[in-house]
Amino acid sequence: MKEIIIYTDGASINNPGPSGAGFIISINKEKKEYSVPLGVKTNNQAEYMAVILAIKKLKQLIGKDEIKKARIKVYSDSQLLIEQINHRYKIKDAKVRDMFFELWNETVALDILFTHIKREENVEADKLSKEATN
Repeated sequence: MKEIIIYTDGASINNPGPSGAGFIISINKEKKEYSVPLGVKTNNQAEYMAVILAIKKLKQLIGKDEIKKARIKVYSDSQLLIEQINHRYKIKDAKVRDMFFELWNETVALDILFTHIKREENVEADKLSKEATN
């Protein structure tokens, strides 16, 4: 079974404003980094897009069959995102709700765990997301 660890972060300048997603995918300790411009988004939208893009990229990297056999751990420093994904916080914003359902559809058949981490533990993904806002 593949061990997959993903760190994600989203950034938005002026909220809403120019935004970026940063994520790191580690497959059996082999690490790949991504920095993706998102256009104008809120910070919460950027956080969701970072996770969605990371899952889609993972599917490209290992395939739809292999991803179903993998154990995936996703880490984010966005408490709101993690609590919403884990059904502990309500989603009030319609655009964020749409992103939640997109993420749900991407992950419903997967063995995936979403965990909140401190900002200090997510420095690399944070740097990648901020680079993408330029």
